[in-house]
Amino acid sequence: MASPLQASKDTLLSTPPLSTGTTSANVSSASSGGWSSVFAPATNAYGRLAAWRRALDLPQPGTIENIQKEVRNTHLTNFFFDGARADLTKAFSMSPMFQVTHSFALGSQTAPSSYNFGAVYVSDDVLLQGGVDNEGSLNGRFNKQWAGGHTSKAQMQLTSTPGHSMLQVDHDVTGTDFSVNLRAVNPSPVDGTGIYMGSVLQSVTKRLALGVEGILQKPSPEQSDFGLQYYAKYVGGTGLNHDNEPSATPGAPPSPYKDGTWIATASIQPSSSVQTTYWHKLSDKLEMAADLMVINVPQRRDAIATLGARWDLRMSSFRAQLDSTGKVSALLEQRFAPSFLFLVSGEIDHFKNSAKVGVGVMIESSPLSPEEMGMVPPINMP
Repeated sequence: MASPLQASKDTLLSTPPLSTGTTSANVSSASSGGWSSVFAPATNAYGRLAAWRRALDLPQPGTIENIQKEVRNTHLTNFFFDGARADLTKAFSMSPMFQVTHSFALGSQTAPSSYNFGAVYVSDDVLLQGGVDNEGSLNGRFNKQWAGGHTSKAQMQLTSTPGHSMLQVDHDVTGTDFSVNLRAVNPSPVDGTGIYMGSVLQSVTKRLALGVEGILQKPSPEQSDFGLQYYAKYVGGTGLNHDNEPSATPGAPPSPYKDGTWIATASIQPSSSVQTTYWHKLSDKLEMAADLMVINVPQRRDAIATLGARWDLRMSSFRAQLDSTGKVSALLEQRFAPSFLFLVSGEIDHFKNSAKVGVGVMIESSPLSPEEMGMVPPINMP
């Protein structure tokens, strides 16, 4: 039989120290409560801002790199050619897509004759593209889409011409109502030389987006130059095409805008230039675009205005363009079959009294059947 003293000792040993446990809990609670009180104003402000942005339901504005995409697709600047050209494409698979292309160009007044072999691989989240020309120059491109709206890009060009080799790396962040781009051109980890760019485009209303881009140029470790460029984009008219109606041009992606939608953009570089553009989708077959560039530098003060239009028909596309330098140009793309495209381009420079003409063909070979490509087989006559 245990004594009263031994029983009291056993009771004390088995009972947890109430004073010590209470003190630790209080200290922990006070510590967490203290940190929460310090960051409470910031977290509450961020929560209110996030809720306010969700309530506004602002659209995705795109990227600063593509802020003038509709104007570039309407004008001939990226499509005009002279001389003769031929593109022969062979598709080996469609999902994932893998194809190779042989490109020939000759007779141009502005570029020497050339041959280029290229290959393209496209999957759900990866794009690989590469090419080599008859002079041994190599070019490559890599795009990788990550989760959360992140995209990494890399472009490379290797050539024997001094100063023409190039490496460019990008990273895009696409949110619900904003986009961010970080870019480096020929970066050197040794001395920090190269060109570094960062941009952000934010929707402030359902139709207006504002952006800014910073450019840091370091040709040498001792020299550097930093500049800012400001952007604005306004979408007017009927707005986005949520029905995702198909484009009138065969093979072209669906148009994201409804008929009657117009887009006005402006980019201002305070030290040198101002550029404004206007694009209007008049109908599902007709688009027009205008561009005004004002250059104000110590060696040059000039203004160039360009007006163009694009007609998309069932099996053809026609572009026409006129600018203030006296050039009138046009391009016709006629598709006679899903695998054969014929191109004719022309330009007249009235001020220089000169003209250019180009003729080209694009032939595609696909493993798909004529029915899968959309080609209706001819009717068998009795």
